Amino acid sequence: MNISPQLHPPTLSEDGILACIGRHFPLAHPSLLLGRGDDCTILKAGQPLCMSSDLFLEDIHFRRAYFSPADTGYKALAVNVSDIAACGGRPLAFCLGLGLPDWADMPWLEDFFGGMASLARRYRLALAGGDLARSPHLHISITIWGECPDTGTFLVRGGSMPGDTIFVVGTLGLARVGLHELEAHGPDAATLWPFACAAHLRPEPQVEAGMLLGRAARNARPPALMDISDGLIRDLPRLLGQNGELAAPAAIGQRLGASLVLPHHLLHPEVIRHALTQDLDPVQEALRGGEDYALLGSCAPDMLPVLHAAIPALYSIGTVTDDGVLSCNNAPLTGLCGFDHFATEENGADNS
Repeated sequence: MNISPQLHPPTLSEDGILACIGRHFPLAHPSLLLGRGDDCTILKAGQPLCMSSDLFLEDIHFRRAYFSPADTGYKALAVNVSDIAACGGRPLAFCLGLGLPDWADMPWLEDFFGGMASLARRYRLALAGGDLARSPHLHISITIWGECPDTGTFLVRGGSMPGDTIFVVGTLGLARVGLHELEAHGPDAATLWPFACAAHLRPEPQVEAGMLLGRAARNARPPALMDISDGLIRDLPRLLGQNGELAAPAAIGQRLGASLVLPHHLLHPEVIRHALTQDLDPVQEALRGGEDYALLGSCAPDMLPVLHAAIPALYSIGTVTDDGVLSCNNAPLTGLCGFDHFATEENGADNS
């Protein structure tokens, strides 16, 4: 009897991985004077740049059980692009740090870089450089930078004033539904929850809306702006400066609050359907959210019609108050948490 030798996937090499990267990301790019291949990239920048960095870690931010390699590459970059959108910037380029475990092979890398490159092409993003290493777990780290759009300005979280309108661009709570269903049913969840699973696996950064908001600020008091990554209930206090991180809030000496109005017609049907099947409050589920990557902001009330005309997907969800209290639909928001990487269920975190 002849026994065939066991076949093993070809061993990866650094040169092979770099060649794979080169098939998906060109070396030359209008944003770079010198691209990958040297010790440093040289940027072509004649104005201020905004920069952000995020980790994307297996079994912390995603699971291979239901994230395809292309989904993984796409979302790792998308969450960084969303940060640029949140300050009204135009994304230019990024650096990629990649720790690869032994199971990674060339077909996986081709799909991973293919998903990442599909988003990079949409925004004409350059892969400027990075680093590769062997790792016991899949480890992805991205640093991204962007520029201020023409005739616009970078936007920041601070600047809310009592009486300002609170607005959102994007959906609330839909990615949370996708996470729960994917955890419970794996890839099959997409059959019954297509929009929710897509929101979790392939979020849409609100780049165009962010740049329009930045441009609108040139003739008026700039909107306050951020993206929603940990859920509206956790990120709204950050927008208002309740966590003490804002260096110079506009309403100095005041503790800002918010009175939200969030009727069901503003929620995605899959958020409502999922909440009702679980005997949960759809509004509270939308507030808890997590990984929505919608834009959350505030602006002077007289700016709202202009912003809505320019950004039809923008909608009002409430008003900034001067009492330090957060409420929604006339009920105080107490005991409701968003996502916190370092908290536990015992101290009130919602890490689902």
